[in-house]
Amino acid sequence: MDAQKVTLRKMTPPEYDAATEHREAETARELGKFMPEELARERAHQGTAQFLPDGLDTAGHHLVVAENEAGEVVGNAWIGPDPRRAAGTAGSAWLYDINVFPAFRRRGYGSAVLCAAEELVVREGWTSLGLNVSGDNEAAIALYRRNGYDVESMSLRKSVRQAPGINS
Repeated sequence: MDAQKVTLRKMTPPEYDAATEHREAETARELGKFMPEELARERAHQGTAQFLPDGLDTAGHHLVVAENEAGEVVGNAWIGPDPRRAAGTAGSAWLYDINVFPAFRRRGYGSAVLCAAEELVVREGWTSLGLNVSGDNEAAIALYRRNGYDVESMSLRKSVRQAPGINS
C-alpha cells in the first residue's frame, strides 16, 4: 500500500462542534471506567473549558481536519502546548486528540495525520510532540510505535477491595 498523504486545515465551527462532542464522549467513556458516568461527562466538559477557553480560536492551539488527496476529510487532530510544561516553556507540543473517521481506518491515514501533525509542530518551532494513550487502546499504541513514539512514563492502577472483617 502506498503511503497516504493528508493536508491539515483549521476546523470550521461545525467541524469543531462535532469534534468536541466526539472527544468529550470518548473522554467520558474512558473516565467512566474509574468514576460515575455523570462525573465523567462533567470532567470531560471541564477539560474542554480549561484547555480551550476560546474554543476554536484558543491561542497556541491548532484544531485541524485532515483532508486526503481527493479532498475528503478523513479525520481531525488537536495540537497545542504541552500541558505538563510551565506556560511559556518552549519546545514541547502535545497531541491532545487525534481521530481517523471509521471509513478511513486501517488504510494508513493515522500515520498520515501524525506525520502532518509533526510537520505543523516543526513549523511552530516546537521540538517534540507528546501524547497520552489509554493502556487498553492497542490499535493506537501500535500506531504510535510504528511511527517512532517511545514510552516516556507509565501509570498503572489496580482496583482493590477491603476484605470482609478487616476494619480500617
